[in-house]
Amino acid sequence: LMIFFMTMPIIIGVFSNWLIPMMTSTQDLIYPRLNNLSMWILFPSLMMMTTSMFMKNKIFTGWTLYPPLSIQNSMSINMIILSLHLNGLSSILSSMNFTISMMNMNSNKMYLNNLSLYCWSIMITSMLIIISIPVLASGITMIIMDHNFNSMFFNPMGNGNPVIFQHLFWFFGHPEVYILILPGFGLMSQIMNQET
Repeated sequence: LMIFFMTMPIIIGVFSNWLIPMMTSTQDLIYPRLNNLSMWILFPSLMMMTTSMFMKNKIFTGWTLYPPLSIQNSMSINMIILSLHLNGLSSILSSMNFTISMMNMNSNKMYLNNLSLYCWSIMITSMLIIISIPVLASGITMIIMDHNFNSMFFNPMGNGNPVIFQHLFWFFGHPEVYILILPGFGLMSQIMNQET
């Protein structure tokens, strides 16, 4: 909840929407409506996540949603997975907008090698989001398929592999560390560069 709904939207979304147009000397990002759509997708996602906590059947999967525990009969698992899908879509849309905006600043005689370190950190973070979020989405889609449609992705009785979700989750989880820390490092380097 804290990573997907507080840290990423504030550090990446708020500061990037505010600082990238200033640092690239433009009025706005390339696609402002896409930016607006990504923000409006985030709110229903947050509402679904908080609603799932108050449902009748509680979940006991932890924050990793590992399959033996996440394939329990609970409607709250479905809401969490749908919420994570919407949040991932929001993150991908805003990341595409940030990357495209910084790559297409040639009209203002602003080239990539002239961008600040903060813009570079956001560009690398956006590319990591675009690469890693679909892998998490495929893993949680497999969970919802096992949960609702009796597929056997994680059940060894049906030739499934119970460890495959861990591989998919940690393919997302390792870049997530850099997704969370790179914008902070870029912001701190920008502040130190301005104030010294």
